Parts: sequence; C-alpha cells; structure tokens
Amino acid sequence: MLKVECEILGLTAGPTSSGSFALLLKEVDGSRRIPIIIGQFEAHAIALELEGMKPPRPLTHDLLKNVIENLGATVIEVVITELRDNTFYAKIVVEVSGLTNEIDSRPSDAIALAVRAKVPIYVSELVMQEASFIPSDEQEYERRSSASIDEQEINSPPSRSKEAKIAALQDKLREAIEKEDYERAAKIRDEIKKLTQNN
Repeated sequence: MLKVECEILGLTAGPTSSGSFALLLKEVDGSRRIPIIIGQFEAHAIALELEGMKPPRPLTHDLLKNVIENLGATVIEVVITELRDNTFYAKIVVEVSGLTNEIDSRPSDAIALAVRAKVPIYVSELVMQEASFIPSDEQEYERRSSASIDEQEINSPPSRSKEAKIAALQDKLREAIEKEDYERAAKIRDEIKKLTQNN
C-alpha cells in the first residue's frame, strides 16, 4: 500500500454543538490536507499531548501506550488505511519480538497514541486522493467563497458535462472545508453523491 506521511496541522471545534472536532492533517512533503471529524474526548487527549501537558493520572491513551510497552511491544506507526461510507479506518502497527502486527483502530485513537509514542502518522495514497484538498491562495479563496450554496453551483448550464459539474462542486467542497463551513460542505458532498450515482 502506498502511504503518505502526515503531520497534525490543527485541531478546531466543529461548528455545531455536538462536541465534535475537526483534526486537520497535512502531508509532510506536499500541500495536501485531510480533515477528520473526531470526538471531544479524543480531541482533548491529542491536544493535551501536543501542548506537553501531563494529567495527574494516565488517560486511556496513556494507559494503552503503557500496556503495549509493558508487554514488550513497540508502536512503529499508525496508518489511516481506508475511507468507506464517509468513515475513516486506521491501523496501529506494533512490533513484538521482531514480528509486526496491525491492530484495527479508529483514526482518532490511533493518532492520540501516535503523538504519545512519537511515531509517524501515515495516510494511504488512495485515501489522500479521495478525501484531501489543496488550499487555494487567499485572493482566489476570497473571490470564490460564499455563505451558502446557490442554485448556480448545482444547476449549471446544460452545456456543462456531469464531470465538469462534479469537478466544480469538488472545488467548492475543498473551499468549504478550508473555511470550516461543515454544513455547506455536507450539502455540497450530497450533491456530488447525487451526480455520481446518476452517472
């Protein structure tokens, strides 16, 4: 599997009151970025470690790291392997007595463990191609951004092919994610699905 090394670029609260957070990963040797929605507990665990704050008692991810190490294993890396039905899947790769094992995990837990074990975070190239975006420059971003989807974004002239409509919507989806306008991004994503299913 081709994989791309990524680093944590940021962690922000979601726009709703659901307690979700957006974790933004950036490829180390490039400009692609990939947003992953994670829960409040995992976001807190990642933020604490990134800021170098140690809780008085071990959190769940600290406990997991301690158990792995006490059993004589070493965390080698974590890999976000798949995106299926808008859900990311990950593996924690550990080495025990010269043998490597892959443990199924949620990306948020895998990343919380990775920052504690100080190991690389990878994303499969297929996932990067499917879910990443490249931020546009500020002038282009300001010119093209808008508060909501208007009818022109979806109902473009008949002369445009479906592929062109999908490509235009994908650009707008990247912009919405970059602006952290997740409600708009969800609407655009649904329109892309409709067009894709009609193909």
